[in-house]
Amino acid sequence: MSDFSVTILGCGSAKPSLRHYTSAQIVNHRGNLFLIDCGEGVQRAMLHNGISMHKIGHIFLSHLHGDHCLGLVGLISTLGLGQRTGKIVIHACSDAETVFRPLFDFFCPQLSMEVEFQAFDHTKSEVIYEDRSLEVLTIPLHHRVPCAGFLFREKQKPRHLLVEECQKYNIPTAYYQSITLGNDWTDGNGTVIPNASLTTDPSPSKSYAYCSDTIYAESIVPVIKGCDLLYHEATFANDLAATAKERGHSTALEAGKIASLAQVKQLVIGHFSSRYDGDGETELLAEAKSVFENTELAKERKIFEL
Repeated sequence: MSDFSVTILGCGSAKPSLRHYTSAQIVNHRGNLFLIDCGEGVQRAMLHNGISMHKIGHIFLSHLHGDHCLGLVGLISTLGLGQRTGKIVIHACSDAETVFRPLFDFFCPQLSMEVEFQAFDHTKSEVIYEDRSLEVLTIPLHHRVPCAGFLFREKQKPRHLLVEECQKYNIPTAYYQSITLGNDWTDGNGTVIPNASLTTDPSPSKSYAYCSDTIYAESIVPVIKGCDLLYHEATFANDLAATAKERGHSTALEAGKIASLAQVKQLVIGHFSSRYDGDGETELLAEAKSVFENTELAKERKIFEL
């Protein structure tokens, strides 16, 4: 099991369908759970996936369209009923607190936890969350309302320690962490043992980019360049390219083009229009694969491991 994974909770677009829940995903990084978007049905989707909603500490809302955020009040209410303590941070555009705080006050007036809103600037890419091993950056998207995607990017990992080499030079274990961070070792005689003799290269850092909703926008390519996994909306097939652009969305072909330009390792397409049944989604997949072969369809309960 990977220590960095993405679980699809919902991948439909605004109009309800029997095939999909609306947009929501869980990013699991080393046991820390992050919720991206919070459409209706998100609680049932988490239950179906065996995901504890009480373990979520941060929620990232791409924008304030209902299919991406109308599950939020119900989720916070349920956490309140469960006597969740501590803090939940909601990362969203500046209008989010104005919209949701009164609803929380009305439906969840005596919460046992703190709910904090942290507004981001959707027009630029910036770090909006970080811990010891991970950072999350915004990805400016182009939709009908202020909208941003999110890049989950691991920080550089420590170098692998060659314990036997360290023991050969009688290096105290208290200095091992410093050495894994790339530092040389100097013994009592002033002899410098280079770090390259004591460690090997670190494991590669991984990254995941979430891009929904947006028109075709090559401006996002530098931000997501080389990421291991890209989720990009593909609401329509390319015969409806004009409709997609008018409504602030992308086609499957355009999603494939972005993946190709950004040289990502794998593409997942979602946010499917309810007009497409199973065969229609297969056609969307074929369209994206025509320009980027390593593409998969999003599907509820599917887990992508990085």
